[in-house]
Amino acid sequence: MSKKNTKAKQEASQAEDSGLDQAQVVNEPETAAKDESQSADPTTEDLLAQEKDKFLRLFAEFENYKKRTTKERIDLFKTAGREVISSMLPVIDDFERALAELQKQEQTEHAEGIQLIYNKLVETLKAKGLTVVEVAVGDAFDSELHEAITQIKAPDESLVGKIIDTVEKGYKLGDQIIRHPKVVVGN
Repeated sequence: MSKKNTKAKQEASQAEDSGLDQAQVVNEPETAAKDESQSADPTTEDLLAQEKDKFLRLFAEFENYKKRTTKERIDLFKTAGREVISSMLPVIDDFERALAELQKQEQTEHAEGIQLIYNKLVETLKAKGLTVVEVAVGDAFDSELHEAITQIKAPDESLVGKIIDTVEKGYKLGDQIIRHPKVVVGN
């Protein structure tokens, strides 16, 4: 005799003792098996809903990918010449120092020539997105924006914790600072 038949006979004898009909006891495992097979086999609507959900998630992920790569590409174009422009900043500083010396010595012919070259260089870099970070005496010191070279005793109480002098100009390329302005802060 098989294990199934033995188990069914035991359940039938228990059912007689409890007053249940033998057909109910024997049919219960079959009904349970049918319910399990129905819950294990998803319906067509369930499968369709799952596939639709997968599709929507994949589509949203792809849209996010497109937006992210487009933004990265735009940022790359904005700052493509960052290294070249950064290497040109000391040249601009040298031009400014030369112009200041020539004006002190009152050599206007040389100063005019150098001023023309300087203006052309600055305008070309501005066209590529370079801007000067504006710093004025008395502005509040911001460590995210400025680089403090030194602190000196403030000549006035109102200048404590504020910028007293600018040693070197700062520059931005687009929205990014490529060189922080070097400043002297009052304490």
